[in-house]
Amino acid sequence: MSQLALPLQLADHAVFSSFFPQGNETLVATLSELASGEDSDRVRHGCWLWGAKASGKTHLLQAVCEVAGDRSSYMPLSMFADAGPEILDGLATREIVCIDDVDLVAGRDDWEATLFDLCNQVLDAGAELVVSAAAAPRESSFKLEDLKSRFAKLPVFQIRALGDGERVTALQMRSRHRGLELPTDTAQYLLKRSRRDMASLYDLLDTLDKEALRAKRRLTIPFVRSVMEQIG
Repeated sequence: MSQLALPLQLADHAVFSSFFPQGNETLVATLSELASGEDSDRVRHGCWLWGAKASGKTHLLQAVCEVAGDRSSYMPLSMFADAGPEILDGLATREIVCIDDVDLVAGRDDWEATLFDLCNQVLDAGAELVVSAAAAPRESSFKLEDLKSRFAKLPVFQIRALGDGERVTALQMRSRHRGLELPTDTAQYLLKRSRRDMASLYDLLDTLDKEALRAKRRLTIPFVRSVMEQIG
């Protein structure tokens, strides 16, 4: 797995093959082409993707960096917003710059000025800028008009949330990626008895994976029920 410029490492599950693309096919195709360096009319110096919490934004940005490797950089502002905008120094030397949760620093003058400089450096160099946020650029709270204008030029994609049936399929896809078999009835049981956002479901699946490996058990409903009772 590709090391980042900072002492971080991409999550091992954050790859395109483990992301269920239903309803987001164009976005996934665009990011995949961008990450691999393929020429495409759909790629216009990166993109802005937005959606609800736990909708898959971080997964997709890290998947881009997993494919692009050392040509890319990944900056999660949820972790580094308090470190100051100097944390962005040097990112523009990469072909692909991914900034996660960029709207967390909206309204902060020093951050906005530095982001504007970074946008200019990246886009003027013909590189790719991929950012994620909770809302579209025009609905974000940036004050610097030049920065808002720069962001507005990026192709914008909203991540569509999954329905219940799609959540089951997504859980089964993630399970197969981990070498597990998750029966449909067990996946439905998880949906009914746990938080329904995909981040929470995936975290629970990780726990079940470890417990199943330790106990040498399959992911049956009785086994899953017992694990969930133990972890509260």
